[in-house]
Amino acid sequence: MTPAHSGRAAASAGWNGHSHGSSGYRKLLAGLFFAGIATFAQLYSPQAVLAHIADDVGVSAADAALVISASTLGLAVGVIPWSLVADHLGRVRAMSIAVIAATVFGLLVPFAPTFSLLLTGRFVEGLMLGGVPAIAIAYLSEEIEPRHAARAAGTYVAGTTIGGLLGRLVAGPITELANWRVGVFTVGVLCAVAAVMFITLIPAPRGFVPRQARKRGTELGLFVLLRANLTSPRLLALYAQGFLLMGAFVALYNYLGFRLAHDPFNLPQSLISLVFVAYLAGTWSSAQAGILAARFGRWWVLLSSLGCMTTGVLLTLSTELVLVLLGVLLATAGFFAAHAVASGWTGAQARIGRAQASSLYNLAYYAGSSLFGWLGGVFFVHWGWGGTVGMVSGLAVLAALVTIAALRPPQKLANTAALRR
Repeated sequence: MTPAHSGRAAASAGWNGHSHGSSGYRKLLAGLFFAGIATFAQLYSPQAVLAHIADDVGVSAADAALVISASTLGLAVGVIPWSLVADHLGRVRAMSIAVIAATVFGLLVPFAPTFSLLLTGRFVEGLMLGGVPAIAIAYLSEEIEPRHAARAAGTYVAGTTIGGLLGRLVAGPITELANWRVGVFTVGVLCAVAAVMFITLIPAPRGFVPRQARKRGTELGLFVLLRANLTSPRLLALYAQGFLLMGAFVALYNYLGFRLAHDPFNLPQSLISLVFVAYLAGTWSSAQAGILAARFGRWWVLLSSLGCMTTGVLLTLSTELVLVLLGVLLATAGFFAAHAVASGWTGAQARIGRAQASSLYNLAYYAGSSLFGWLGGVFFVHWGWGGTVGMVSGLAVLAALVTIAALRPPQKLANTAALRR
């Protein structure tokens, strides 16, 4: 069998990955779970307190959202360089450096004295954070048995939702008791603990050899790897999923708090923060998506997830709080299921340069977050919540059209899957 990654065969001739349920499998997913907390808790913790940031520094809703966009832009810029670092130093060592550096910035940035310095610090923090998502899926794909890779990817994405949820849930209530700077700093302390757990638990890589240890003549250049992963129509379609869906999802959550704080809801910050409990729907759906994709095929699960997300977004137009919350649940579940499928599919689809393919997906993913996370505020300022919903649902529909046009499985494979069902 030809290895899926150029470095895998050189690492260990008989190594095929940790089997499902083994000690190494559990430690790997537990380690990545804590890496997800350390990364995504600090990345999105300000999202729960954007209204407080806007009031404190005297900026508009769209400008306050730049606190999120600055960090996701830094992350998008960082993913390709981090993939190179991982090729030289190894996956685990690179992720460890990234998560430690990001945590240091996460503890310092909340106390930036000016808004411009705050944005600069958040950009650098995001640049450091890029080392985890840029490498995690490639590492996971190399260290898990191929037949369990889709399920493991779904479990990893489920862990990242817990990180995002904790960051928001911790920052919101503490902000109400003290201020937003103390709230975000507290999340940084939580991330420091998670970083230590990641470094303690994560198994040493066995399916990959650092670039300098490989035999001369077996290594492909970065340009070749990037070109291979930028000329595949199916990979481009998967990158488009990340770009469109993450942009839509971040825009939804960036401005949801502003809407719930005003008529007709007028909710206090402590209750608005609880809305992020909807992330648990994503924790469940991303893990289930991996299982369903292995059974029914990625294409069907991705398309169904997009339909769920679009339906949920449209429900948030209601003036009934129960329907709005139901819509947020559905949109969150649909988004994370789609992301779990698309990110895992990217690693499986790449023939060479898996780390670069994963990094390109993450670059598109966080570029979408940076662009549409801010642009959704422009729609919100000019056309209210209906404008933001129009943009978000439009992005989800466009992602579905790309899925139908470019990611449909070959007819022979589709017939085989149908016969198995």
